[in-house]
Amino acid sequence: MKYLHTMVRVTSLEQSLEFYCTQLGLRELRRKENPAGRYTLVFLAAPGDESACLELTWNWDPEAYGEGRHFGHVAYEVEDIYATCARLAAHGVTINRPPRDGRMAFVRSPDNISIELLQKGGALAPAEPWLSMPNTGRW
Repeated sequence: MKYLHTMVRVTSLEQSLEFYCTQLGLRELRRKENPAGRYTLVFLAAPGDESACLELTWNWDPEAYGEGRHFGHVAYEVEDIYATCARLAAHGVTINRPPRDGRMAFVRSPDNISIELLQKGGALAPAEPWLSMPNTGRW
């Protein structure tokens, strides 16, 4: 058995690609348009780790999906959690659960998908501004 991908439905392909690629740093591996089914699939992966994909499904006809927290979250290991969170915050992304412990943070995509960020290796030493930053919203 082999893990293939996690699928999330998105309401705006443009906003989602801005978030996942430009802000979070994933790259697009492939795209499939299905005019008969009226949807587009875009497969993304972290650079150097194409075996674990995130499939964005964009249905061409608008639909309200709700948050669906029962889904859980998508998790990515990052080289420097503080630098990653700083980059996301600079792009206007809310850090819902700051990396106070130097190890874990949560943000949300434009469609409210929870994204867990985990520090590669051991936790970094606690540092400001993250150490005293409160949680914001739900994660």
